[in-house]
Amino acid sequence: MRIDRVDVIHTAIPLKSSFRTSFGAISAQHSVVTKVYSEGLIAYGEACPFYAPIYSYECVGSVQTVLGSFLIPSVLGKEIDGPEDFMEKVSFIKGNNHAKAALESAIWGLKAKAEKRPLWQVLGGTNPKVDVGVSIGMQPSISALLKKIDGYLQEGYRRIKIKIEPGEDMELVKAVRKEFPDIMFMVDANSSYKLTDIDFLKKLDDFNLLMMEQPLGEDDIVDHSELQKQIKTPLCLDESIHTVDDARKAIRIGSCRIINIKYGRVGGLLNSVRIHDLCKEAGVGNWIGGMIETGIGQVIKTALGTCDNFVYAADIETSDRFVVEDVITPDLAQTDGYLDANIEYHVDEKKLNKYTAEVSIFKA
Repeated sequence: MRIDRVDVIHTAIPLKSSFRTSFGAISAQHSVVTKVYSEGLIAYGEACPFYAPIYSYECVGSVQTVLGSFLIPSVLGKEIDGPEDFMEKVSFIKGNNHAKAALESAIWGLKAKAEKRPLWQVLGGTNPKVDVGVSIGMQPSISALLKKIDGYLQEGYRRIKIKIEPGEDMELVKAVRKEFPDIMFMVDANSSYKLTDIDFLKKLDDFNLLMMEQPLGEDDIVDHSELQKQIKTPLCLDESIHTVDDARKAIRIGSCRIINIKYGRVGGLLNSVRIHDLCKEAGVGNWIGGMIETGIGQVIKTALGTCDNFVYAADIETSDRFVVEDVITPDLAQTDGYLDANIEYHVDEKKLNKYTAEVSIFKA
């Protein structure tokens, strides 16, 4: 395929309500969407690193800069033989995984269109029915949290994740497990604890949690290994895993029993599949994580979630979940806790333009 043109679009969509984690509160969805033209075909990609570098060192501005100054010039006007060739061509660029994923995910879309197959099949998926859960930000009260959970369970969601941090943890977990004794329930600490908190973290074993996500440092695998040896609750790594080699090392030293895969965090869908395959061979389960992407990214995540080692319900946000209005049609919607990767979605250009904060166009 020849890359003829790339549009880099910064989207800014208000959220229905702020989403609070230990990183802080988010009131708007910020993404970098790529629209890539190739020999009469058009495909979209997306990266969602957040507007500020609060999740990783990347942010919307850095992704725009790296795309415009380095990634796009490496392929614009050139023939590339699919995603693997693209990743080889840009391998001289260190890190900047979200920036790479923004362009690489669109190249996968072009590949799927050229082959006239759905993306989930091109990625090697086995079942188009994707199990979805829900992630709930920190709430103003325990009663508000319980009400949220009950509502999502009534909607059919099959797994509940809540955010915790020191001071907002044990009482929340106790209340949720008391009110909902049988649900699949997990907690996400977003790196807000230290290994010195191990005695407290051991107490969470009493609540039959599905997993505890990234309790320790965002770049750590060593302390997580020590923690996993001393607790029964399965640990899941998120922020620590940026590469296939990160996953290999974490598995080797027993840092976790589960790895969350976000295609933006690991540099695209190719690396996502490689990490998935490595975990499958090692007996480590996977699930799809979320960054509050637009429907463009959510549909990409749905396709990825069809691969068979994604054995835990995904954080794939439906169109009515966070944003006041999505940019795809039809809306992405779950039925009885599942999404269907066979449904064909299209970008609504009018809505995309409505929520475009900035656009840069690169032509061969």
